This record gives sequence, structure tokens and C-alpha cells, in this order.
Amino acid sequence: MTVHPTWHRRALLCALALVCWGGLAAPATGAPEPAPTPLAGAAAAVTFSDDFDGPAGAAVDTGKWQIETGDNVNNHERQYYTAGNRNAALDGQGHLVITARRENPANYTCWYGRCEYTSARLNTAGRFTQTYGHVEARLKVPRGQGMWPAFWMLGNDIGQVGWPNSGEIDVMENVGFEPSTVHGTLHGPGYSGAGGIGAAYSLPGGQAFADAFHTFAVDWAPDSVTWSVDGVVYQRRTPADLGGRSWAFNKPFFLILNLAVGGYWPGDPDGSTAFPQQLVVDHVRVTSSDGGPGGQPGQISGLAGKCVDVAGANPANGTPVQLYDCNGTGAQRWTLGSDGTVRALGKCLDVASGGTADGSPVQLYDCNGTGAQRWAVSGARDIVNPQANKCLDVAGGNSANGTRLQLWTCTGAAQQKWTVPAG
Repeated sequence: MTVHPTWHRRALLCALALVCWGGLAAPATGAPEPAPTPLAGAAAAVTFSDDFDGPAGAAVDTGKWQIETGDNVNNHERQYYTAGNRNAALDGQGHLVITARRENPANYTCWYGRCEYTSARLNTAGRFTQTYGHVEARLKVPRGQGMWPAFWMLGNDIGQVGWPNSGEIDVMENVGFEPSTVHGTLHGPGYSGAGGIGAAYSLPGGQAFADAFHTFAVDWAPDSVTWSVDGVVYQRRTPADLGGRSWAFNKPFFLILNLAVGGYWPGDPDGSTAFPQQLVVDHVRVTSSDGGPGGQPGQISGLAGKCVDVAGANPANGTPVQLYDCNGTGAQRWTLGSDGTVRALGKCLDVASGGTADGSPVQLYDCNGTGAQRWAVSGARDIVNPQANKCLDVAGGNSANGTRLQLWTCTGAAQQKWTVPAG
């Protein structure tokens, strides 16, 4: 197929980089959490979920999503993305409704002059990222010429390396003139825009995707992305498909939902297009892969999709344990002992000097059977040191590589949530 030029959609998000990469976890709710149990992991765990429960008209959960605003000259899209709940609101029945309207109530200016349409675009940058796993959304797309709904992901390093070096995974795109067809595509350095690597999936018998909800998903592992619709796999891509070009997908990505109006690929609305149109989202869900996040054995992942890591892969006693990009090395390969220990490089995860105060640093140390090396996990994914009755925590909620891990009073914040490997 000839893949559409989607490179242009990055411009709006890149302009918001200071917002996208500056966010921290939502504060704790204060609700009680389940009591810890001996440390043992599941083969896969839900790491992000939004079922959009709430009253009709409510805005999305800003602890999970941020709303982008503005127009998009690079793709010649026609809409202006608005803030708040104007075009992205809950319907009171467990759905998020993203609405495209033919209107301009605030006299918005677009690249072509006075804007003709409004819509909404949401992303999880600064709130949630992950490396590998099962990523899905159950959606009902709009219909009509010029409509362009999408569920997709961008590399979390876009603010540093730009697009397309960041990589892009389009889980689902649909254009109104193809009511029975959706597209899944990879974009990266040397295979972006019209050169993206992807395939299309069509419903049988001329059914339209706008007629019902469908589940669009990717299963993402090191050097592999596999697309499905309603559980039916229709393509798998690996570095072998890139002709020697760089694979840009072994790192953290964030999620995006949007409904564009017009543009180079879908074309503009015409007299046959009825407004308003709606992209209805039943749920968005991300789980870790079997055997630990992304299928990498032993990885413990947490804030921003990054991993618990032994600094410099140094096995010496006292080496700091930190947050770092997941990379599959031995410094991130942890095993969970039946005695409650967490081990890497032949040594144990240890609270320095057996500390129990907030801020006590965590390190690697010879296994010695003390309470400083005993850990348990709660049903809410906290890793707890029972001796201190405190949680494994990313200092300051800072997702930068090299941030030290510590003990801290359990608060329920994202910086204390972990996905552990199978025991």
C-alpha cells in the first residue's frame, strides 16, 4: 500500500514539549491499599487503564491525559484542537466522546485563516509511558469524508531527538473515504511519512467500522510489533522489514487519541459530511508483556516505563539502585526469592544501613538475611519494605535516567508503582 504522510501531526505536540515532558504523577487519593503479600509477580499486569467512568460532560482524568490545543499546518488539517471538555468529555455511560464540529465559537485562527472546525487531541506524555506490552483501545470511529480518527504512540524522547527519530507506532488510523478499512503503521528514521511501514485491515462484507465498537491493539516486544483488530492479527513487523534502517521502538512511548478533520490524506469534508462527528472510546488499556515488562526477563518497570537498574552494572557493595531506560542488561535482571529478597548481579536489593526513615537510599549489597533486604508487593503494585513499612520510591518523582531509588511513606503515587517479573 501507499502509506499516508503522517509526519506532519507531530508539529502540534512538539510545540508543547515543555508541557509534555514536565509532568509528574498525580497525587495520592488517600484511599487505603491492600495489605502487602510476599513478593511474587504476575506474568502480565495492567499498567495503564481508563474506562472513562464519570458523570456526563466531565472532562478526562488529567492525571492520565493532557489536552493539546491549536491547529496543524504541516498536514493541512482543518480543525482547531480545543481545551477542556468542549470537544473531549465523558458521556456518563463509560465512554469518552471526542467530537468534531463545524464551528468556531472563539474565533480561532488556523493556518488557512479563520478555523472552520474544532475537535480534540489527548496524550499521556509526562503522565504515562511504557516500553513493550499489549496496548489496546476499544473504539467506535466516526464516518464521513474528511474524518481522520487515530490511536497511536510516540517515542518519549521526541523532545530530545525529534521526529521521526523518536519513532511512531500507529495502532489504528481510519480515513472517512475508507469506511471498512483501518491502517497500522510504523514511522522512524528513513521510513517516515509516505515511506512508513504498515498494512491495512478491512472488515468483511462491506461492514463499516463506524457501525460498532472494535478493539484495536498492538503486541509490542523487543524488535517486534504485531497489530490486531478484535483479536485477529493482520501484520507483524521486525527490523528485518526496514532494509537496514534503524529500529526506533525499543524504548518508552506514550499514547495519543485524536480526531482530525481534513488534511492531505483524508481530504477535506464535503457536502456529504454531516457534523458533528464523534470518536467514541470505551476503554484504553496497557498491560506488561509475559515474563515481565516487554518480555525482558527480570525487569521491574515503574515511573515513565523505566526500569529498576544497578548503576553502571557495578556489583560492588553500596552501588546505587536507580531508575533508567529499560535495556535488558544484567543490571536490570532481577530475580525474586521465596525469602522476600530481590536479587541482581548476585547480590540483594538493600536499604542502606537498614534505614527506615523517608529518603533512606536503596542500594545493591551482599545478601545477609536482614530486614533491610526483605520486600513485599501489594495488590496496588507497591513494593514495600516491611521493616520500615515504607515503599520503594523514585526520589522526587523524577523520571530522568539515574534518579536514585529510596524508601518513602506509601502514598499511592505513580513513582511508587512497579510491575514485577514472574517469580
